[in-house]
Amino acid sequence: MKKMLMAAGVAFVLGAWTNVSAQGVPANGNPFLAEYTTPFKVPPFDKIKLEHYKEAFLKGMEEQAQEINAIVKQRSAATFENTIVALDQSGKLLSKVSAVFYGQNSANTSDEMQAISRELSPLLSKHRDDIKLNAGLFQRVKFVYDQKSKLNLTKEQAKLLEETYKDFVRGGANLDAAKQAKLRELNSELSMLELTFGQNMLKETNDFQLIIDKKEDLSGLPASLIASAADAAKAAKLEGKWLFTLHNPSVMPFLQYADNRALREKIYNGYINRGNNGNKSDNKEVVKKLVTLRLEKAKLMGYKDYASFMLEDRMAKTPEKVYALLDEVWTPALAKAKDELADIKAEIKKEGGNFEPEGWDWRYYFEKAKIAKFNLDENEVRPYLELNNVRDGAFYVANKLYGITFTEIKDIPTPHEEATAFECKDKDGTHLGVLYMDFFPRESKRGGAWCGGYRSQTYENGKRLAPVVTIVCNFSKPAGDQPALLSADEASTLFHEFGHGLHSLFRDVHYFGVASVPRDFVELPSQIMEHWVFEPEVLKVYAKHYKTGEVIPAALIEKLEKSGKYGQGFATVEYLAASLLDMDYHVLKEVPANLDAMEFEANVMNKRGLLKQIPPRYRSTYFNHTMGGGYTAGYYSYIWAEVLDADAFEAFKETGDIFNQDKAIKFRNNVLTPGAIDDAMDMYKNFRGKEPGTAPLLKNRGLM
Repeated sequence: MKKMLMAAGVAFVLGAWTNVSAQGVPANGNPFLAEYTTPFKVPPFDKIKLEHYKEAFLKGMEEQAQEINAIVKQRSAATFENTIVALDQSGKLLSKVSAVFYGQNSANTSDEMQAISRELSPLLSKHRDDIKLNAGLFQRVKFVYDQKSKLNLTKEQAKLLEETYKDFVRGGANLDAAKQAKLRELNSELSMLELTFGQNMLKETNDFQLIIDKKEDLSGLPASLIASAADAAKAAKLEGKWLFTLHNPSVMPFLQYADNRALREKIYNGYINRGNNGNKSDNKEVVKKLVTLRLEKAKLMGYKDYASFMLEDRMAKTPEKVYALLDEVWTPALAKAKDELADIKAEIKKEGGNFEPEGWDWRYYFEKAKIAKFNLDENEVRPYLELNNVRDGAFYVANKLYGITFTEIKDIPTPHEEATAFECKDKDGTHLGVLYMDFFPRESKRGGAWCGGYRSQTYENGKRLAPVVTIVCNFSKPAGDQPALLSADEASTLFHEFGHGLHSLFRDVHYFGVASVPRDFVELPSQIMEHWVFEPEVLKVYAKHYKTGEVIPAALIEKLEKSGKYGQGFATVEYLAASLLDMDYHVLKEVPANLDAMEFEANVMNKRGLLKQIPPRYRSTYFNHTMGGGYTAGYYSYIWAEVLDADAFEAFKETGDIFNQDKAIKFRNNVLTPGAIDDAMDMYKNFRGKEPGTAPLLKNRGLM
């Protein structure tokens, strides 16, 4: 059931593959309407054309509607099998095409794909509501739910029944006809607004260009970044110039190293004003409408605010618990950020400057302060973080922990020509799944990094059907004669997304309705992987100089360790600022008719004493995590999960062996494998033996 109810635009789409028509490709050539005959039954990306999507979506909705009608109209009394399981297994064609379309719409979109998504948005919203608000279907679901104490269900079956019933109630099944009609209207509007927000953000990111034609304006920039900018300019037919963009591998190192303060200011303002430029892609009105309609929906459902509605089925449960955690970390983080600001001011003074630092100065002077304190320039580390080596380092950690292996597959369709594919096998040699990796930015790819799926793990005819997982990033491209060399942050991101990938590959459940863990638990498997990336015994395996093959020197590892917590004031404050902004929007009990997103944001930040040099990690008009619908009233989840992951890694450290097999097996069996069969905190306690505290998190970030 949950696979059908997921918002269409969420990056991680839980798809389902099965035989949906006659064997072979049908006469019209639409690959979605036949069983895939590719290796491991991955999508035949090379055969899929734009016109295939709409046809498959329409047929998929039609088929599922027929399946739902058959459940409702059957004469037999409702049972777990003929109602709950039948519902959970319905809509396989729709899930099949959804997984591919929304995966590609995020990673390799086009104007045509975006037009299709806008056309389909109201149709899919109506289709979801037709199921959630089907009185006859809910009557059957409720009948089974009311009999649950008499049924001999397994733990997994009992959880599926509970989740299915809850999905209907939260989907409006208990509302009267008038309120259901209003809910349909709101869902359709919200779906389109979330889609519009993301499309506007992508356009704003792609439209900005900083073109440099004077070599002296490149002063301070690393050779690799200059080469990348030259390649970008050449691709844009700007021969002899250098092109910088708002994609992270371009804008962030520019802000970190460019000596030209005026140019730093220009690209910084371009970055923080995306969606706030008064043009056709301006998102301020979209934010206002989203916040207003979400509150209206929450009140319609009987909640005081939208955050209360969203948090009800998460670990946090209430806004008060979220704020308690955010506030606990905010105070020491802000104090640490003020210390870092003092260091920045000292660097400005050291250079003879006499000005108050601004946002475009922070990364630049912070880098100088770090070099002064620790004698560590990030560019010393990059040559040891060649992309393929870092990827193999992640594979190494997974092998050491779980015994699994990854082998590249060459002769297989891929979602994009830059993507690579790997087969994952368990320690006994059985097939666990296929993993795609797609690392570099392009105009057709949205920003950030994520893990998604082109097929979710399921069971078919009693056998486990393995998942097809994709990791998508926006890392620094190869430039000139250099391969892709990652920053320390990019290396951590690779390990992070790989952790999500392991979660998908290890999952072993029989029903889609128990596959998805709560939003504030989902980051535990990813964030715990980040703890291994810079462990000395791991670095010695994968961190090798791209030219000489020399293993990273012990002295450089020592510098990394000493400087590892420096900068956590800035990093924690910018993250918490965005988390608080997300929550403050969604705890509103009334939305002013004249709400201005930027004024609201400024008030939120000023109230909490945010330093003017640190904007929230995501400002209102490009905060796709919350406005796009994936992490609405949920951006706090990263810090919530960090409480878990910091404590969980302590479990390994306490044994004296970061690859302790007993702990790894317990983590796999209790956290990575069971989906949402158990409650989230129970899963954690089954692994750790106790609930976590915040001390390991504060220690991990250097905020004790």
